[in-house]
Amino acid sequence: MTTPARLSYGVIAFTLVLAGYLHLGPPLLGVLFSYFVLCKLLALTKRKWLAVILFLLVVGGIACGAAYFTRAIIHELPKIADSSLPSATAWAQARQIELPFTDFDSLRAFAIAAFKEEAHYLRNVADFTRNATAVLVFVAIGIVAAVSLFLNSQLDLSGNVQSSRNNLYSVLCAEISTRFRDFYRSFATVMGAQITISLINTVLTAIFVLIVRLPNAPLLIAVTFLCGLLPIVGNLISNTIIVCIAFTVSLKMAMVALIFLIAIHKLEYFLNSKIIGDRIRNPVWLTLLALIIGERLMGIPGMILAPVVLNYLRVEMSKVEMEPAHESRLR
Repeated sequence: MTTPARLSYGVIAFTLVLAGYLHLGPPLLGVLFSYFVLCKLLALTKRKWLAVILFLLVVGGIACGAAYFTRAIIHELPKIADSSLPSATAWAQARQIELPFTDFDSLRAFAIAAFKEEAHYLRNVADFTRNATAVLVFVAIGIVAAVSLFLNSQLDLSGNVQSSRNNLYSVLCAEISTRFRDFYRSFATVMGAQITISLINTVLTAIFVLIVRLPNAPLLIAVTFLCGLLPIVGNLISNTIIVCIAFTVSLKMAMVALIFLIAIHKLEYFLNSKIIGDRIRNPVWLTLLALIIGERLMGIPGMILAPVVLNYLRVEMSKVEMEPAHESRLR
């Protein structure tokens, strides 16, 4: 192995460690996922500029949809509470449980009083808001970086100059590009498996939604599939939306939906390990172990990146040929 190759492995290892240490998982995922979508759009359109335009339209549509849905939830929250709290109050009274609220106004007053009594709750809310804003900014930066990388992925801009082709910088840039290209291919492999998982999750969720006759069933099914394309966190988003919609029907329906989705989530935890493990040719136990370690190191971004890193390590180590043991002993 050449010196530039060794240095390139050090660069990608340092990048991953630095991303974990500085909590830069969201922008890294933003770059990988955005580049993945751009490549898929390029396969359909055959034009880079058209793929970029479609990608930006999709991103804009998702942002507008998220803002609209959030505003609608905030607007409908009093109605949801007023329709759900009576049944919750009746359930509590039947079991001789005294609730500190009976409608949305009393619930809001109770929440405000609790926040005032526990000042650290307010700090937690402020920290969550600040962290959420930082994540959104980082993801936006990742999207911009992905578009720039998609339009021009060349690392060494002087590589076309004849006199500079054999210098250390140019050779090192080529090796680093190869390492990151292989890492992206590992991500694309895992995402291919994630599409399969999303389809399975969508079918199971669609059966439940149609059986219990939740409102806006076609929209919920579509949102489930789109969110399912995001490993791990996508299911959490779609499940939250479904439970919120179920609250508009009744508290009992929300509890049934929550129990069903928890069961599906537990099933998918092992399903993820099986499907992704087969795709990246690793055993289920090793994929589960990687998910656990990734979650402990980087949270949800670590769980998403864990199968990618696992597959990348297998691919890179498979390229290294080892001498037979008896030959090494003879030497």
